[in-house]
Amino acid sequence: MSTYSIILNSPLLLSCFAGILGLLVGSFLNVLIYRLPIMMQREWKKECQEFLELPITEPTPTTFNLCLPASACPYCQAGIKSYQNIPVISYLFLKGQCANCQEKISARYPIVEALTGILSATVAYIMGGQIETLYALFLTWTLIALSGIDIDHQLLPDSITLPVLWLGLFLSIFDIFTDPVSSLIGAIAGYLSLWSIYHLFKLITGKEGMGYGDFKLLALFGAWLGWQYLTIIVLLSSLVGAIIGISMVLILGRDKNIPIPFGPYLAVAGWIALLWGEPLNAWYLSSLGL
Repeated sequence: MSTYSIILNSPLLLSCFAGILGLLVGSFLNVLIYRLPIMMQREWKKECQEFLELPITEPTPTTFNLCLPASACPYCQAGIKSYQNIPVISYLFLKGQCANCQEKISARYPIVEALTGILSATVAYIMGGQIETLYALFLTWTLIALSGIDIDHQLLPDSITLPVLWLGLFLSIFDIFTDPVSSLIGAIAGYLSLWSIYHLFKLITGKEGMGYGDFKLLALFGAWLGWQYLTIIVLLSSLVGAIIGISMVLILGRDKNIPIPFGPYLAVAGWIALLWGEPLNAWYLSSLGL
């Protein structure tokens, strides 16, 4: 039996492999979460200047994308060497400080890396060595990136959400996670359900309760998992959002007038539905007597 077969047939080995891979992907997700919004803002500014025919007085910015420039300390701009960029381990070895200037490094970096590793290992352990596991890992990484960006900027980039939504529709052709009809209906119903709630809430209160990115994220889940899981996802996300939101106000003293991004709660609920949606749906329907 080949090494590949041994790993696929061993839940423990497969989850360890996925966990290590997740740590490495988590390091890239940190870059994506930080840089993509800046890239988008620069592009928006450039497009506005061109549309309004305004002179561009600023100097041409240096290359800034997901690859360049190389990672550096935000305080002293010292380059980060490869051995200083090992997920989680380097942070612990450096005691959470820059090796050059000793400024504090945000704990967010190892948290994202560790979270990605843990969630990846969980997906692999539960789903096992099947083709669906690869796509579930990809979706998991996507949700972590979207959540991080939404927390920072209250933004769910179309450049991430829409291609992954289309991937879900494409996978349904091969009956991966769901069938084509359920996928198509799920994408449509996912978008229109939150769109309707948004406009009803705005009509009643005059305020915007969520962003259009949330509609697209729920449509993404509908495309991947089918319309049958939309109700449980909305209920779970609302429950998680209510618990965390109330806790932040009562315990942390957060101003209740400051908007809280809904995307991370949708992401958590969708990820739970990805792994445990079937038993949760069965329990929910049985509790309704259906």
